[in-house]
Amino acid sequence: MKKVFIPLIVFLCFTSIHSQVKKEKVTFEVTAPGIKRDSLVYITGNCPELGNWNPSAVPLIKLNDSTFEKIIPFNTETEIEYKFTKGSWNNEALAPNGSVPGNSSLKVEKDTVVKISISKWKNGVTDQNKSSFKGQITGTVKYFRGMKGQGIKPRDVIVWLPPSYETNKTRRYPVLYMQDGQNLFDPQTSSFGVDWQLDESADSLIKAGAIREIIIVGIYNTIDRNEEYIDSKQGHAYMKFVVDILKPFIDKNFRTLPERQNTAVGGSSAGALISFMLLWEYPEVFSKAACLSPAFHIEDIDFVPDVVNYAGPKKNIRVYFDIGTLGLESRLKPGLDEMVKALESKGYVQGKDFKYYIAAGALHNEAAWAKRNWRYLEFLFGK
Repeated sequence: MKKVFIPLIVFLCFTSIHSQVKKEKVTFEVTAPGIKRDSLVYITGNCPELGNWNPSAVPLIKLNDSTFEKIIPFNTETEIEYKFTKGSWNNEALAPNGSVPGNSSLKVEKDTVVKISISKWKNGVTDQNKSSFKGQITGTVKYFRGMKGQGIKPRDVIVWLPPSYETNKTRRYPVLYMQDGQNLFDPQTSSFGVDWQLDESADSLIKAGAIREIIIVGIYNTIDRNEEYIDSKQGHAYMKFVVDILKPFIDKNFRTLPERQNTAVGGSSAGALISFMLLWEYPEVFSKAACLSPAFHIEDIDFVPDVVNYAGPKKNIRVYFDIGTLGLESRLKPGLDEMVKALESKGYVQGKDFKYYIAAGALHNEAAWAKRNWRYLEFLFGK
């Protein structure tokens, strides 16, 4: 079975405190002409009713050879994101042009009928032959499998090398450490089949002279991501792994500029939270961070008090923040605003110490974050 490591915030359904009793029914009607007679259609999404992104947990009822239906009750004001599959991410529904679509979204406010027509599906590359299937990576990458840290599960690490790395043997490079490493460069390893296209973005910006040449270290997540990317025992163990094991390993095996001023960290959602925590807790190691759609304060997660209650001298750090406006992004924005206010109370100045960008119309997914790569790369490493 394919292991799918899902971003923490992406798979949670958030509802208002006033909507715990009343239920609304959402009817999903799917027309799939040309589907094989013995095939089923599944819905998957960001909450238990939708299988928590398990692509084979919630089958639709087959009405005839090409029509499927599922009626699912949700609490009023639940915000859902969803996709359709034929039982695996290797058989995900595609857009009419053959591309992998973003998540569909809906705020449940009343009984609703959602009608969808699906004409194209992924080609069904299986886990057994996937290892021989070439990904779509621009540039040179190195893989390090099963790196271990105390108190956390082993994980893979992918290292993307800048264009001149193999030809200029004396040059040294700044380093960007990114969370959710499997989602950054290759759609074949990305949780939802859509990657950040960070390799293409960095390569283009470097060749255009917009940013310095950098090394990017992608740290894969694990099934414990929920605990590893927050202020928890595992979260602090994960940070120790990055600081005490991974960074020394990268500095030893690659031509890096190891000083703090040349070392950055970044991520999205809970990955943005742990990236900010790394910057805040280890300013002697990291000097800057990119925090996209950060989960600073939502439900039981709240790192804002750590900044509010800080009584030491102002830390010499720089941060890029951004947020979308649709779906879960609207629920995360208040927490980001709280963090910005907390930083400003400590003397951090917008435009100098941090940048705050609002991406109008953007959802909470890899495709949306990919569009903002250039913004944080230029902020962190612009010439």
